[in-house]
Amino acid sequence: MAEDYVIEMLHITKEFPGIKANDDITLQLRKGEVHALLGENGAGKSTLMSVLFGLYQPEQGTIRKNGKEVQVRNPNDANALGIGMVHQHFKLVECFSVLDNIILGVEPNRMGFLQKAEARRKVVALSEKYGLRVDPDALVSDISVGMQQRVEILKMLYRDNEILIFDEPTAVLTPQEIDELMEIMRGFKKEGKSILFITHKLNEIMAVADR
Repeated sequence: MAEDYVIEMLHITKEFPGIKANDDITLQLRKGEVHALLGENGAGKSTLMSVLFGLYQPEQGTIRKNGKEVQVRNPNDANALGIGMVHQHFKLVECFSVLDNIILGVEPNRMGFLQKAEARRKVVALSEKYGLRVDPDALVSDISVGMQQRVEILKMLYRDNEILIFDEPTAVLTPQEIDELMEIMRGFKKEGKSILFITHKLNEIMAVADR
């Protein structure tokens, strides 16, 4: 049943000059599952997810959310649909604080005044709820790579994203950080969030993926 799927990518084709990165790809994601995309470098996994996140426009194919066709023209459209992405190469501003990075682009304001205390409370609450343990006042340039990834995850949570894309999230982590990330993903799944997990490590897929 199509209604069972929170996201469907149907017959997606994406081409770049001289290369067909995605050739008639159909992918269906159920609510509350971890769906792994497995493949070697250059297989087109990140390209497909960039189409879902609105970074690329496909030559052919459609995207549906909860059975209804949607247009994802850019990442703002994706965010409005509850889709978030943690990229392999983080999109953080190094000279900004953790808090400023998280709220960048969706700064809460009342009558034109930035409501930073409110944002800080929400970030701290999310950080505690999911065991992410980040310091909102630290500068991004001063924190570890694993911690920077947690900031990226908090950016998705702060925007109330329900569909979370992780693009090779373990490539930059220590073994302990990988275990912690797997635990975080299991927590998201329990909450009913849906995860697309790109990797080429079979042991990680066995640890967290449903399909």
